[in-house]
Amino acid sequence: METVKTAIAENLGGVSHKLANQEDQFDINKDVPDLSGKVALITGGSEGIGYATAYTLLKANLSKIFIVSMKEDVKDNAVEEIRQNLGAEYADKVVWLQCDLSDWPAVTEVAKQVRDQTDRLDILCLNAARGIMTYQLTDYGLDRHMAINHFGHVTLTSHLLPLLKKTGDKGTVRIQVQSSRSHADTPKDVKFESLDELNTDLGANAQYARSKLAVLLYTRYLDAHLHKEHPNILINATHPGFVQTRQSMKDIKEPYPIVGQVMPLAVSYIMKDIWMGCVSTVYAATAATKSGQYICPPAIAEPGSELAQNSELGEQLMRLTREIVKEKFGVQSVDKGCPLKDY
Repeated sequence: METVKTAIAENLGGVSHKLANQEDQFDINKDVPDLSGKVALITGGSEGIGYATAYTLLKANLSKIFIVSMKEDVKDNAVEEIRQNLGAEYADKVVWLQCDLSDWPAVTEVAKQVRDQTDRLDILCLNAARGIMTYQLTDYGLDRHMAINHFGHVTLTSHLLPLLKKTGDKGTVRIQVQSSRSHADTPKDVKFESLDELNTDLGANAQYARSKLAVLLYTRYLDAHLHKEHPNILINATHPGFVQTRQSMKDIKEPYPIVGQVMPLAVSYIMKDIWMGCVSTVYAATAATKSGQYICPPAIAEPGSELAQNSELGEQLMRLTREIVKEKFGVQSVDKGCPLKDY
């Protein structure tokens, strides 16, 4: 019975969070600590779970938030809603940086802009993602799911490391990485051994699942290395639950034209809204006291799949990550002195 209650709390909407044990409760309306003086960055913060997270952080008196996303009109709508509901002084704390996370040179430039505009970064939320969609290659020849969900965030984090470490020398820094229960659907024979392997079309669900396994492995890789050297930097992955977002309600129609039309409407009544969907994210970004965890709603630490607990697979993933970044963009970065550091 406890297992069933936990599964409902982690994945479904309505009153589900109340089914979690008391020690695993977290309420974004009363449990978020005061964030005065703190600075945050969130990718994909203009809509969905990312927007709900950004809104909640601002409501807790955050001093500044960098929102990295792609569409200016979506950003404008988000900022206007913040202005109307919280006030102009809160909306003025938003700094929007346009970026496609699959464009790694652009990601590098965004990190530079952040470093130029703040001397601290207390919260880093790696939330943006390509959802369950069909296989597609970037123009430089890499699976787009991995390019955005994993490589783009690794690139961003690596260029923000000096700022994160500087902030961590004086207080707690929290890095939150958005994974998914779907990581467990990754094919069991995944090795992260080559570019050809990453560029094999596994189908929409498996492409997404593998990228979410990668970000969970990256979380634990950072915990094993970055947190070990800088104990004030806490790195945790999250699962948001089954949430009503553009990905789950609209993008799903791209790989599944028929089922994608019917299924979202059929199950929407049991899904979390974005405010429930952001709970585990906000907890990891503001209140978590441990590092290297996989946190499910509301604040339940789970072990993840067997693959997600394989530290050597994580090390291999990051070896391959460095190799591909160097191969694809080494002339623009590594060959010019960029150290390609990931912790």
